[in-house]
Amino acid sequence: MKRPKLRKASKRLSCSKRYKIQKKVREHNRKLKKEAKKKGLKKSVKKDPGVPNSAPFKEEVLREAEQRRLQIEEEKERQRQAKKEERAQKRKKEKEPAAKEAEPSAKKARKGTTANNSEKHSATNKNSAQHLCAELNKVIEASDVVIEVLDARDPLGCRCPEVEEAVLLKGSDKKLLLALTKIDLVPKENVEKWIECLQREFPVVVFKASTKIQDKTVKAKRRRKITASNEVLDQSKAAACFGNDCLTELLTAYAAKTQSEAVLKVGVVGFPNVGKSSLINSLKGMMACHVGVTKGTTRNMQEVHMSKTVKMIDSPGVVAAPSNPAASMALRSLQVEEGQESVMDAVNTLLKQCDKSQVMLQYNIPDFRNSLEFLTLLAKKRGYLQKGGVPNTEQAANTFLTDWTGAKLSYHCKVPGNYSLPIYMTDAVVTEMQNGWDLDKVRAGNKETLKGVKFPNLASSMIFVSRGPTAGLLRALAIPEEQPSAENAQQHNNQEEEPELTEESHETEELEEPQKTVKDKPKQVHFPPAPVDISLSTVYTDDAYDFNTDFK
Repeated sequence: MKRPKLRKASKRLSCSKRYKIQKKVREHNRKLKKEAKKKGLKKSVKKDPGVPNSAPFKEEVLREAEQRRLQIEEEKERQRQAKKEERAQKRKKEKEPAAKEAEPSAKKARKGTTANNSEKHSATNKNSAQHLCAELNKVIEASDVVIEVLDARDPLGCRCPEVEEAVLLKGSDKKLLLALTKIDLVPKENVEKWIECLQREFPVVVFKASTKIQDKTVKAKRRRKITASNEVLDQSKAAACFGNDCLTELLTAYAAKTQSEAVLKVGVVGFPNVGKSSLINSLKGMMACHVGVTKGTTRNMQEVHMSKTVKMIDSPGVVAAPSNPAASMALRSLQVEEGQESVMDAVNTLLKQCDKSQVMLQYNIPDFRNSLEFLTLLAKKRGYLQKGGVPNTEQAANTFLTDWTGAKLSYHCKVPGNYSLPIYMTDAVVTEMQNGWDLDKVRAGNKETLKGVKFPNLASSMIFVSRGPTAGLLRALAIPEEQPSAENAQQHNNQEEEPELTEESHETEELEEPQKTVKDKPKQVHFPPAPVDISLSTVYTDDAYDFNTDFK
């Protein structure tokens, strides 16, 4: 009986009935097979025996059969193509009247889209120096307070005189503030000395950003899963943030003093990978700006609302001028990311600025003679091996460079004893920049921050030789295109000629003098003599053949 609510009757059967039917079918098939066997009928199709080997002209017959088969296939393909063309023509004829009616509006829309695309392509590329300089100028123009972020490991090298001058030229309307980030990678004594040194010019705020900030949605999901007892895990060294309360109080107090209805705009500027976006994310308490280990992650200015009275503006990194020293370019320029300089050359320049023994202790590797040997040992230590067990020196060089630019490696620069103020910093400018800030509150906040942060030991931190302030570009037209390439190439050649790394800072200064002579006389090439150890200990103990002596 058919059910009233269903379209079709149910085909479900009881198991006994289904098995009975299957049994009957099997018996019927068996009966048919027996009858066919008695009559001598067979279903098997005979196979094509092909051309026997004894047949004359066998190859010609096979060739003709193959040609016939190919002809049949070609004919079929031709017929298929003809049918496709017929269908396409039919579709065209059907669409023609509708297309004629809507032709003007469609053409206009198409023209508009092509024009917009051409304008976008004609505009400056986001990765170009012109775009980065334009975005940086926008941030400086739009902001009331400019925070220059400095890496505490090399604060003097992270300062850009051109940016500071540009802010000071705007007059007393704009204020400049210095923020020392990554203080957990520098010994406490060194941080205190740098604060005293930089406070003579601008107000200084120390800051330790959190590197484990996530989006609000991820936090909400984790709160449901994780119990209150596991909240201790969030207070780890990377997740903890120090100095955010001091900076927010300072900015809100300054916004209240201005007594204007408009929101206080605070621009954050600095060289790539100094911690601009991390500072904004830590103040906001969520992932507002994109952060990355690679340099040049931020390419456009981005506004982030902190409160009703304060708004932060993130900016791309300052473009370093090609006239800077090689060490400054390796740390703060985008030449490696853009392919203008190799990673090996950048590692070579950085190794020359450090003490060799400290590098060996930091990376736990034996003695090395040049940068290539150092990268080979580092690759073996970390397990960066290619096919056949060959050390991957390029991967080792990338990790070494990310250690230096990222928030991982602990190194510091000594405060210069005879440090003098720049030319653009007069007494009137200093008093004008410090006016309006509660300096006692800043000092008290810095003391609290220094109490909470866990600093590395002075012995475990490497000493780095700073090259002074890094020159930056605010206009893309100021980029010399021909000179830097020649100078860099000459520097790389000089770096490759030096067989050994310096062990102390005074040795690096001695090695710079022969480089200058090479630059003065580029036509003459001087090969410095390689040091040879002829001691008895090496003769008897080190009898194994070293491939690095002949193949460098």
